[in-house]
Amino acid sequence: MTKARKAPRKLKPSRIGQGRRGPHAKLRQAADPRNSSVSTRMASSGSEYPPIANYALISDCHSMALVERNGSIDWCCMPRVDSASCFGRLVDWEHGGCCSIAPVERHSSVRSYIEGTMVLSTIFSSRGGEARLIDCLVIGEDAASNTRCQLLRVVEGVRGKVDFQLDLEIRFDYGEVKPWLRYHGQHLYSALGGSNGLLIASDVELDRRGRHDLTRRFSVRAQERIRLSIEYMTPTRLTSTHLESPKPQDLDSRLDETIKWWQGWSAQVSLEGTYRPGVVRSAIVLKALSQNRSGAIVAAATTSLPETPGGSRNWDYRYSWIRDSSFSVRSLTAVGCDREADSFRQFIQRSAAGSAEDLQVMYGVEGERRLNEIELALEGYRGSQPVRVGNAAATQLQMDSYGELLELSWRWHLRGHSPDDDYWRFLYDLVEMAIDRWQQPDQGIWETRGEPQHFVHSKVMCWAAVDRGLKLGEQCLRKVPEQRWRRARAQIRKAVEQDGYDPKRRTFVQAFGSPNLDAALLLLPSVGFVDYHDDRMLGTVAAIRTELDEGGLILRYQTEKTADGVGGKEGSFLACTFWLAECLAHQGRLEDALDAFERALGTSNDLGLFAEEYDTHAGEMRGNFPQGLTHLSHIAAAVALTELQMPSVESNSPSQDSAMIRG
Repeated sequence: MTKARKAPRKLKPSRIGQGRRGPHAKLRQAADPRNSSVSTRMASSGSEYPPIANYALISDCHSMALVERNGSIDWCCMPRVDSASCFGRLVDWEHGGCCSIAPVERHSSVRSYIEGTMVLSTIFSSRGGEARLIDCLVIGEDAASNTRCQLLRVVEGVRGKVDFQLDLEIRFDYGEVKPWLRYHGQHLYSALGGSNGLLIASDVELDRRGRHDLTRRFSVRAQERIRLSIEYMTPTRLTSTHLESPKPQDLDSRLDETIKWWQGWSAQVSLEGTYRPGVVRSAIVLKALSQNRSGAIVAAATTSLPETPGGSRNWDYRYSWIRDSSFSVRSLTAVGCDREADSFRQFIQRSAAGSAEDLQVMYGVEGERRLNEIELALEGYRGSQPVRVGNAAATQLQMDSYGELLELSWRWHLRGHSPDDDYWRFLYDLVEMAIDRWQQPDQGIWETRGEPQHFVHSKVMCWAAVDRGLKLGEQCLRKVPEQRWRRARAQIRKAVEQDGYDPKRRTFVQAFGSPNLDAALLLLPSVGFVDYHDDRMLGTVAAIRTELDEGGLILRYQTEKTADGVGGKEGSFLACTFWLAECLAHQGRLEDALDAFERALGTSNDLGLFAEEYDTHAGEMRGNFPQGLTHLSHIAAAVALTELQMPSVESNSPSQDSAMIRG
């Protein structure tokens, strides 16, 4: 044990609009895992799986892990976010493995991120004293070339004495492989399994528990530190290299460097005003979900967290979607994170490889195309099966992708970056593809697995592809078949207005000939297909608020009415509620916008992290976590509200509406 260095600053939990009291307060109370009703519900159900809200994300922008509020890392994938897990009891409590550090005595815990970082600080208080657990994945000065994949856990005494229990249960390949543990002396172990390896070092001697696990009970007093380092290494390196334990001062320096790096990065977030704390947290989460080597941003850090416990709506979101790149450029550039937006844009362009014909809707984090979906023989979170790895939606026809890529290029052009000759040829082909295919049914933005449908959102995004192609051609002096493209744009608009709009109900509908609604219709004004103040859009917003509302949040669609090929219910889709807030803000309806915004905001956990969905009946998060699209939509809604409340505030990006072509 060594003397502790100066303790890092604690971050107050981010709360946007925390001064307002309204309908969102009940949602927020239910979302807080410290709430007694949640604890009672978990105990009465007999489930060992904690609520999703109990988890915090840590990341080095390559690997990611989830830390439960009681000090257990229940999900960790190394060396990449889409690698097989080494700690995975999040999806199989008995066999998945974990790394737990928790007080022995009865205790309470309060956690926060160190200000401006993705470094987690958890304060444990017991009868004997108080101690802090600091968790991070270390980042060096140059995160892009960061070759060290190292999980660092530091227990630091604050007052009195606290006894801790450390349990290390490594299970490689989603729990399939138990490790071969080898002792190297000086508190140093290695764990080998298949093509995976970990180097484990600590300030205290670890004891074997059986053949595969390590354990230790230890105590910390005020100003003392105990460190645990788990570093990913290939088996070849572990067996052919002389291994040494890292020095305590070196580990302390890596922690300090990681804090400094995150704080330096987050300082660039430029939005001021009421919503800044939460926007900074969302921006940090998006950076944490990024891959510094490639520029990709993954949709979430997890796979197969269910949209309904016990159901089959369980998907692998550790990949990068084309449509998210467009959302990223719109949201991240608005708050000053231009480099991340541009890196994601370049990643999508590279991954598409200049071929409109071979375009996929998503890619692996290094641009991989083969994302074959398999089902693992795991219990699943709260018994939700199947547990999937890979995502078959990668090969679907989702025609909104054409519009998203043209929209991406258009927004980037408005920032002074016009497409070069090679990329223009690719964009040209995308417009032609949209014109050729727009009359076909597809799987749409929600990646349905039933029969393809003529989704209105998909048609509108085909319109946007042609519209942006015409605009780019005009402004970049590119030769295009203008008459044919204009004619196609008009045809798409006419079809949507005739077959995708219900004049009796004054609302656009989900698909041609269908009476169903779809929250994706809230995105129509963002690409200029219809003005926010258009009577048809006002009617659509009103219809969605009436028919897709569930406990103050918005469903993406009604699963019992839409034949999506999956079946079962799901929670409210949080991005959709933020889309509603953004729409209402652009319509100048401040109170309504704030109500929707704060209802969505109230579903975050105590750290300001959002899941994909929220179950208003159970008061719990649903789906993969944390969800990038939710955080992107949160930023966009906060920016819209800021501009409405503070019209003198200058946006970092040119106004989309000011540069629209109405086709």
